Amino acid sequence: MYRPFDLTGKVALVTGGNGGIGLGMAEALAQAGADVIIWGTNEAKNAAAGKTLARYGKRVASRKVNVADEAEVVEGMEAAISLMGRVDCVVANAGIGGSSPITEMSAELFRKVHSVNEEGVFFTFREAAKHMIERAKDGDAGGSLVAVASTAGIEGAGRNSAYGASKGAVLSMVRALAVELARHGIRANSIAPGWIATDMTEKAQENTAFNEKVIPRVPMRRWGKPEDFGGIAVYLASDAAAYHTGDTFVIDGGYVIF
Repeated sequence: MYRPFDLTGKVALVTGGNGGIGLGMAEALAQAGADVIIWGTNEAKNAAAGKTLARYGKRVASRKVNVADEAEVVEGMEAAISLMGRVDCVVANAGIGGSSPITEMSAELFRKVHSVNEEGVFFTFREAAKHMIERAKDGDAGGSLVAVASTAGIEGAGRNSAYGASKGAVLSMVRALAVELARHGIRANSIAPGWIATDMTEKAQENTAFNEKVIPRVPMRRWGKPEDFGGIAVYLASDAAAYHTGDTFVIDGGYVIF
């Protein structure tokens, strides 16, 4: 029987998985049968997300991890593998904003954005790849690396040069890893969300002018929702995507093509 989207027996780790797009993905992964680990910096949100995921009857764990801290990522990945026995899919979703005109942007802000959005993905994927390569050597090849970037990485996002640069770097990193890791059976893909209703976009959601001038330019005529990313998360974690690597999935309601 053809059940490529059944994730039973697979373990998925989602950074920034305690809210927004990350939680939307984590919920879908758990519902599809995966055991799920979430990382986040807010322990209260981690606990609440853990309770939400537990209702799907799969193994669930959470850990306080700041992906910009290399040591925390190394320790977190070791703990995840020790607890679950393996990690099959890693979704590097954790990210922060940092809007500022270039003339007023401090080096501190620029580096902070990159430390989470770019270096955090690097640390996370590096540690995951080590584990997946070792499994491949033992005859258990396979693995999926998924980076949540942004349409800001492929379009001109005014006052967001630091954020856009960090997401553009992630898109390039994923393409490089897709080529480098394919020989080990490891796939790498990225997702570029558009305007999605999350805590990060709260100010824009409350801005009348933004809702009158920008959202009407989205062909789907609405804000995206975290649950809109469940399907792509399940697909990329599943055997249905076994030959799909090096791609960027733009999920924006048609915004960048309009």
